Amino acid sequence: MARAFALEDGNLNTRSITATKSVLYQDIDLFFAAKPSGDIFKKSDAAAVKQSVKNILMTNFLEKPFNTTYGGNLNSFLFELDTNVEADILRDQIFETIILHEPRANMQSVAIFLDPEKNLINVSITFQVINSVDPVSLELSLTRLR
Repeated sequence: MARAFALEDGNLNTRSITATKSVLYQDIDLFFAAKPSGDIFKKSDAAAVKQSVKNILMTNFLEKPFNTTYGGNLNSFLFELDTNVEADILRDQIFETIILHEPRANMQSVAIFLDPEKNLINVSITFQVINSVDPVSLELSLTRLR
């Protein structure tokens, strides 16, 4: 019986040892639609991370108990839509929030489209899920109700 990676195995400096770990990300579907069996649906891989990113960004500060800085706090920008400076601040806030609170997503880009006359913000986010090569796009639209 040979021992793996022992000195008896030969010169380990000439061979490259590569290992990968495939991780399956799963979350519950927040629509809570019931299957015929009575169970609830799950989201997996990119869909689970996409749902998580959206939930984090749509959460305002102070909404999660005992964690005052959790969330994207995007609704606070709806009343200040008059300059491109706000778009840069919003873009930075989205990047920092996702990097801080969602370790499964590698941020690639954030595009902000402001419409001050309608008090509307359209956000297009592109990220890559860890252990995946395909980019994931998420579109968010924020508007005031009044």
